[in-house]
This record gives sequence, C-alpha cells and structure tokens, in this order.
Amino acid sequence: MNRTEEISSIIKAQIEHYETKTQMTETGKVILVGDGIARVFGIRNCMANELLEFEGGSFGVAQNLEEETVSVAILSNRNDIREGTEVRRTGKVLSVPVGEKMLGRIVNALGEPIDGKGPVETTQARPIESEAPGIIERKSVCVPLQTGIKAIDSMIPIGRGQRELIIGDRQTGKTEIAIDTIINQKDTGVLCVYVAIGQKSTTVAQIASQLSRNGAMDYTVIVAASASESAPLQYIAPYSGCAMAEYFREQGKDVLIVYDDLSKHAVAYRALSLLIRRPPGREAYPGDVFYLHSRLLERAACVDEAYGGGSITALPLIETQAGDVSAYIPTNVISITDGQIFLETELFHSGIMPAINPGISVSRVGGSAQLKGMKKVSGELKLLYSQYRELQAFAQFGSDLDADTKARLALGERIVEVLKQDRNSPVRVGCQVAIVYAVTKGYLDKVEVKAIKDYEKRLYSLLESRHKNWLERIESGAFEDKEIDDLKAILSEMEG
Repeated sequence: MNRTEEISSIIKAQIEHYETKTQMTETGKVILVGDGIARVFGIRNCMANELLEFEGGSFGVAQNLEEETVSVAILSNRNDIREGTEVRRTGKVLSVPVGEKMLGRIVNALGEPIDGKGPVETTQARPIESEAPGIIERKSVCVPLQTGIKAIDSMIPIGRGQRELIIGDRQTGKTEIAIDTIINQKDTGVLCVYVAIGQKSTTVAQIASQLSRNGAMDYTVIVAASASESAPLQYIAPYSGCAMAEYFREQGKDVLIVYDDLSKHAVAYRALSLLIRRPPGREAYPGDVFYLHSRLLERAACVDEAYGGGSITALPLIETQAGDVSAYIPTNVISITDGQIFLETELFHSGIMPAINPGISVSRVGGSAQLKGMKKVSGELKLLYSQYRELQAFAQFGSDLDADTKARLALGERIVEVLKQDRNSPVRVGCQVAIVYAVTKGYLDKVEVKAIKDYEKRLYSLLESRHKNWLERIESGAFEDKEIDDLKAILSEMEG
C-alpha cells in the first residue's frame, strides 16, 4: 500500500467513526466595565446569581437582569476584562467547595486556598445561597455552647443553634470574644468557620496563628475577603462561609460560625448596589439591606434529629459609632438575632475585660440551654452586677454612705474582679460555677479585691487536682443538694 492509499484509508476510517458533539452556549459581549462591575449585552436567558465566565478566565456573578443587558459583579482582581470581551453562561449558580478537607485551611470568598498549602482536595460543592430550614425542621435551642468566658456563660448564655450578636465600638474586644469562643470548642465536637470581611490581611494572618497556637485550626475554616479585595468578593464571603457550615450541619454536626463583621459587609453591598445603579435609600443603603443579613442569619438553626440533627450557631459582629446601637445597620441586625453582647469603650479603657455592659446585653434563648448548676448560681449575678453599676454612679457624689450601700459596692467590686478574664484563657464551666457561687454567697467578702485573681487560681487548681469528680458531675448537668454541700466544703477548705 502506497503512501496516498494509506492516508485515504485513515481519512475514510475517521469519517466512518465521526460523531457530532454539538455544545450550545449562550454568549454575550461586555459593553461597559469599571469599578468591579461589567455590563453585558446578549445573554438574555441568564439567571439571577448565575456564574458567568469571561474570555480571559475570570468569573462574575449576575446581579441586575435588565431588558437588554445584565450587570455582572466581577469576582477577581485581574484587569483582563475590556469592552468587547466575550462572556459565557455556565448555567450554574455561584457555588463553593465544601467538605472535611476544608478544615484547617484559609480560603478566599470563592473557596480557593490562600494559605500556600496547595489545593483543597474536595470534590463536593454547594451553592452559596440556600433556603433556611423551615419551622417544622427546627427544634428549640436546648444545648449550651460554652464560650469559656465567665461573664458570658453566666449572664448572657449562648445555646447551640442561636444567633447572638456581638456589638460595640472599634477596639473594644469583639473579635477576641469570638476567637476565645472558637478556642473553647476544642474537644467538644463543635466545628468552626471564621469569616473575615474587609479586614487587613495581616490581621487575618494573626488570627490564624493565634488559633494554631491554641490548637484550634484543626477544626476551623477561615474564609477571608480582605479590605484590598473587591466589594463583590466581600459581599459573597459570609454566604460562602455559611455554605461550608451547612455541609457540616447536614452531617449532623454542630457548627459555630463567626461573621467579622457585618458592618463592613453592609458597606461592601452598598458599594456594589450603587455601582449597579440600584436606588439608594436611608444612609445610601439599598432597600433590601435588611434582607441581606436576614437571609444569612436565618440559616443558623438547631435542626431536629428527624431531619438529620446538627446545628449552626452564628456570632455576627457589628461595629458601632460612639456606642450608637440605634443606627440603621445595628438595629437591623439586633432585630434579626436572639440577643446581643454589648461591649462598652469606657469599661474597656478602665481595664474591665471583656468590657461587657450587662445592662443592655441579653440572651433571649440561652437560659433554657444553660447547665443546671450555672443557671442556679448565676440567677442573681446579673442583678447584683447591674445594681452595683447604678450605685457606683451615685456613690461618687455621696461622701457618707450607709452600711448596706457600702456592702453592695464591696460585693460589686468583687463581682467585677471575678468576671475579668485574660484573652485566650477559657475557663471550664464547672470552675465557673464554683467561682460564681463563691462570690455571690459571700465567700470572697473577706478576700482583698487585688487578691481575688490569686484565690481564683488556687480554687481552679484545687478543683482540677482533687475534685475532678465534682467538676464532671456539674458539667453533666447535676446540681442537687449533694453538689451544693460538696461545693460548700471545697470553699471552706479554701478558707482554711
């Protein structure tokens, strides 16, 4: 067979086995681009929130679906999109990778790793927007989520499946409370997702190293959309984090998710909305800014065992200006959540940390999820603390005070000292019950205020070394006469 016949036989064979593979994709063209927004003509059947692919490999998400054009939020910082760039529909809504392999990793808002540890080996993905569990699927919050922070676990308890807002001015310790809560979940089976919105990359790196030092990165995912990233990426970051948390909840696990912070999220959404020409409303925020946060926080829930069990507990953070909790975004988020922990600048600067104001801090469901022992001993704590703060305001003007007022002020000083706590030093709940009982029942009346920290250390050491059985009974939910008598004996031992 000569060369010509050989070539013709190959061509005949290829023609015989030729299969037509027709792939239809709807494409359009960029007609305007700027500030992270592209206006695209020609993709008439595009869906809301659909993922669109640009010619150079960048991606965008469809926002406004107008009659002839679609406004697309660009999800990359590359400057490879120009007027005339081709845009292709993917037919999929925006999704992020999920799975066990995400734990211990730092990812961006699209779920791509940014920690330099190579790709995330997971094959599963979830849409970033999904429907919150319905009323029938939910069950009441009844299991405590211990923060390890005495002031919170005693006065403003949080339950698994709750949404508790942490609110306060800049630099009052909001993030520290969230980080300490994540650290305290070690060995509890609770997985954590920390979403950093609009923060500096160095701050995110510091938080990651803080979690690593305390052994918390093993059960934590960090989703970061830093301040240098575009508004669309900051806008989708909390939804991406929530999708990752929902994957774990559907496995029947308990998850804690921190949104740090939703003020910057609202600002990013405002920038995005104004750029795509949505009408501005109060403070230039778009009309659906309430829905922005409500559809995110409604996804936090405690799910009934019949529907797979598991829970997502949300700790959103909100930054106030000069303590103004009545501003637009703070009031929105307060009305969505099940309580708030209010941090006060004055307390912070006077050395009371965590700087929690017990007067306006509240937990609307945590009491029913509190351990029996803590519920009993902390019942009067909040009242005594609030009374002390009121008396303190008056006492500074009065020179001669009666004995009862002096006693209340002395007790208040000791309560404040007991509730002070260093960062990254969570206290187990059994030890918290013991020290709260000691201060409210007068066992610390004869202890000097400056000696309370030393007393506390000695008490915890005694409980851990010689009364482990008592701690375990308290933490399993027991607190009857026997446990109270044992505690009285332990506190008497401390006096002796």
